[in-house]
Amino acid sequence: MSLLEAEDVLSVAANWRAAGEQVALATVTEAWGSSPRPAGSQMAVTKSGKMAGSVSGGCIEGAVAEAAMKTIDTGSPQLLDFGVTNERAWEVGLACGGKVKVFVEKLT
Repeated sequence: MSLLEAEDVLSVAANWRAAGEQVALATVTEAWGSSPRPAGSQMAVTKSGKMAGSVSGGCIEGAVAEAAMKTIDTGSPQLLDFGVTNERAWEVGLACGGKVKVFVEKLT
């Protein structure tokens, strides 16, 4: 699925919930430096593994999806904090350093 606008992600998530899926919503709350997605970007994840939208890309996206699964299981929201220095950026596939915070919550 291509990157969706925030309201499209919310619509997809609402449709999944209406169909009986368990869904978590991840929202970028803060972005600094080379973060590829701005604050407000969202990604929805279902217990069955469907995803819509994007909060960053690369390894962060996978970590957020894993956190979303945990949030679905526990019901506890999480605030995730990812960052990388300019010196380590190339090691993780980024052009330069950056930071992103992502809030993950279960939709009820």
